[in-house]
Amino acid sequence: MGASLNARRRRAGFPFLLTFSILLAVSAIGLLVYYLVTFSRREQELPAGVTVAGINVGQLSERNAVARWERAYAEPILLVYSNDLGDHPIQLHPDQVGWRISSEPMLAGALASGQEGGGFWRRFLDFLLGIELSVSEDIPLVADYQDNALEAFLRDVAARYDDRPGSATFDLETLTIYPGGSGYALDVAAAMPAVDAALRSASKRYVELPVNPHGRQELRLDTLRALIINYLDSRGFIYDGQGTVASVYIIDLVSGDEIDILGDVAYSAASTIKMPIIIEYLRLLNREPTAGEAWLMVNSLLCSNNSSSNLIMEIIGGNDIFAGLRRVTATLQSISASNTYISAPFYLGVEGQQLGSIQAPATTPNQSFSTEPDPFNQTTAADMGTIFSLIYDCAHYNSGLALALPEGQITQQECRRMLEVTSANDLERLLQGGIPPEARISHKNGWIFDTVGDAGIVYSPNGRHYVISVFLWERTEFQDYEKLWPLVEEISRAAWNFFNPENALLQPRANLPVTAVECAGNYLPPNPESVNLDDINAWKRN
Repeated sequence: MGASLNARRRRAGFPFLLTFSILLAVSAIGLLVYYLVTFSRREQELPAGVTVAGINVGQLSERNAVARWERAYAEPILLVYSNDLGDHPIQLHPDQVGWRISSEPMLAGALASGQEGGGFWRRFLDFLLGIELSVSEDIPLVADYQDNALEAFLRDVAARYDDRPGSATFDLETLTIYPGGSGYALDVAAAMPAVDAALRSASKRYVELPVNPHGRQELRLDTLRALIINYLDSRGFIYDGQGTVASVYIIDLVSGDEIDILGDVAYSAASTIKMPIIIEYLRLLNREPTAGEAWLMVNSLLCSNNSSSNLIMEIIGGNDIFAGLRRVTATLQSISASNTYISAPFYLGVEGQQLGSIQAPATTPNQSFSTEPDPFNQTTAADMGTIFSLIYDCAHYNSGLALALPEGQITQQECRRMLEVTSANDLERLLQGGIPPEARISHKNGWIFDTVGDAGIVYSPNGRHYVISVFLWERTEFQDYEKLWPLVEEISRAAWNFFNPENALLQPRANLPVTAVECAGNYLPPNPESVNLDDINAWKRN
């Protein structure tokens, strides 16, 4: 029995199976722990394939991923300002515009994308089976900056690199105006979204700034004003002097812009007042003028015949010339020519003429300059320019004078006839002497011993019609045709060249008459029957 027990003990031996089982269990636990630790470390990395704001951060730790995109978006933006002078590179560092990235929500989004494969143990099982989790997802950028700081930066770039168009210049010899050179300007409004896109891109951090070329500046009437003043100075005629005064009033009938050089200074109106007299005469007529009435009008306007003008005012006043004077002056006041009036008949120097005057209206001309105007017959350059402007609008648009007076008192046809008649005022001097001989001008002139004036409408071939009114005064005892008249003509030429640069008169017109061409026998119809108010020169073709 003892031998049998010993034998059993020998047969039992070392517990290999148990030991092996224990070792397997320990190894399995060890491997599980190892893979759990390894997997846990992998769980701290972002999944493969995930991008944040366009940057691949797959399999990076949270810290490294954040560092990568913050570093990428901290890189400067290259802005390029290009013009004919070359390319000008400018760096914009994001922090200059208050650039800030909100990394927390971006990181949270990236981490959440890695949990789409299921719970922890499901992902752990995939890890053990070698199934690699890969996502295809881009987490959008979450960032902001200060719009006003970016706009200020771009405006500073514009201030440094923009090239403004050059100022217009003029030539006193040719009386022409030249536009300034072209320039460039940064379009800040268009640049803002382009720079915004570059700030929000990790790869396209380059912006070709939108730079617009500026063409030459449009010629402005201010330059013509400077040219006229400089021209007068160069000829020794001080426009705002004590013994000399010049007034120029010009209206661009296309744009409505105007020049006013002492346009409110009072002058002796002389025969320019005959234009308002005809306005009142036509206002009185409510029918087609007779041949005799038409003859009176053209004789007054074209030949400046004082007798005809006095007779018209007498007719206007119902055989009372002083009532006629009141009507003419009242109408001038009502159409905003408030510094223009006539208070006495034209002096004829004949025996038996009824002399006298009415009270002149209260006027408010510029008191800083005195041209010693006729106390019975005054106007200003601005008033005469306004009168022609009103007639032009009435003739072409049935507005202007037709609206300034009570309805129906002046018709569009009557305004057209006034301009038609005065287009035959071919004295070939003053305003007409400063434009090409074939150009159309409807104007009325007048002068006395110390004053010369001319006002009218110039019809430019290119459609840029304009009103021009020029009055000059010099303290003297006689009218100096050789001095004052060429000044009016050169002012007229400067205006013509401004409005008609493609057909400029580079030199004064040659072969002008010494003084005005006589009206009778040249441009006055020979008799009442030959007067055609709708075609004033028809008699020449018959």
